[in-house]
Amino acid sequence: MKKNSLHQMKPQDIVVLAKLISLNDPSYTQIELALSLEMSQSEISSSLSRSTYAGLLVNNGKEVNRKLFFDFIKYGLAVSFPQHPGAIVRGTVTAHSAPPLDKKFLSDEKYVWPYAKGKDRGQSIIPLYPTVPKAVHLDSYLHELLALFDAVRVGRAREKNKALEILEQKLC
Repeated sequence: MKKNSLHQMKPQDIVVLAKLISLNDPSYTQIELALSLEMSQSEISSSLSRSTYAGLLVNNGKEVNRKLFFDFIKYGLAVSFPQHPGAIVRGTVTAHSAPPLDKKFLSDEKYVWPYAKGKDRGQSIIPLYPTVPKAVHLDSYLHELLALFDAVRVGRAREKNKALEILEQKLC
């Protein structure tokens, strides 16, 4: 692996940062994070290191730099980790199909993260990390954040703008 690539952000870093915001507890442990996100502890450690290097974690890696994170979501998420709706699958709702946007936009088309145990059918949106559909079943606030991030990644202008408005309130 190239030395510079050690510090390049990966999609799972967004998931880890969202989980830290959801936890809102600087006394978290890497093991707790790994278990709740179904990632390995080494993936968590590497993610925290990359986020600290990028300035997205402060206070010795214990607190998310919320303003910088929001700016990254607003200006960088859709171009860094783009996604387009795919085939119709069973899964867990995301983007405008999930809370809090589902009450604000009426749509016949649903977006879902592919997940065999999901309750909905819709166009597939590949999650930022494969274990996201399972992890959000235990954390509704994490589900909201990641669904809003997906609205930024795949939404039309109205959905994206509303998601950013809500995210600014939640993150800043």
